[in-house]
Amino acid sequence: MGFILYYIYCNRKKHKLKGVLNKFNYKFSFIKGLKTLTEILQRCYTLPWVIYMEEKTISIAVIKRLPRYYRYLGDLLDNGITRISSGDLSKKMNVTASQIRQDLNKFGCFGQQGYGYNVQFLYEEIGKIMGLNTEHRIIIIGAGNLGQALANYVKFEKLGFVITALFDVNPALSGKSVRGIPILMLSELDEYCRTHRVDIAALTMPKSKADSIASKLVDLGIRAIWNFAHVDLEIPNKDVVVESVHLSDSLMQLSYNIVKNSKNK
Repeated sequence: MGFILYYIYCNRKKHKLKGVLNKFNYKFSFIKGLKTLTEILQRCYTLPWVIYMEEKTISIAVIKRLPRYYRYLGDLLDNGITRISSGDLSKKMNVTASQIRQDLNKFGCFGQQGYGYNVQFLYEEIGKIMGLNTEHRIIIIGAGNLGQALANYVKFEKLGFVITALFDVNPALSGKSVRGIPILMLSELDEYCRTHRVDIAALTMPKSKADSIASKLVDLGIRAIWNFAHVDLEIPNKDVVVESVHLSDSLMQLSYNIVKNSKNK
């Protein structure tokens, strides 16, 4: 490890390093049993480590690519792959190796020249960057087809997103549940938010009611809204994070590409 620290020290100005964080909390006992300098250097070289760079502004485009990296790394782990180069990862993801390196370098130097990326380590670090090492509790406002479809999607829980309740105004749904998740009346929302932790509220209701419900949620202290209502929410509170999902937009983009491809034939 000494040669790594020496290299960092000699190149600290070149790389504008603010500090070094050893992510494995290792002790020097890892060199026990290694007899030659070559063996020690080889062992050091295979230890994943991160050099944290000066804080930068991360573009929305890079942030939107993080879930894709996370998904592909997860697939690699499922297939027993523990190490991968940016070149091999680029072939799987159909992006350039340069793009991958640039994106990941925004958050720190995760790879090592000649070694590539430790898949497990990179998977966990990207998960931490996206906050997936913390459980997020979600409520859904609107227990119609879309709301119930979200509640039935078990993959959310594997990522740490736990749906705890659905709310609706239809009295016929009162007392029912979706996959064990209770459907409550909207009139119970205030009390529920006072007695339960809610991190995210998903809106799957008609757009005519979305703004008023969003304002109510903000007043109740909810600071993240996943908006499926077909409207752009107007929330003056800058501390509230809104992610809007307009499903029809994706279909229209698909339609455009269909037309574009047909013209090129």
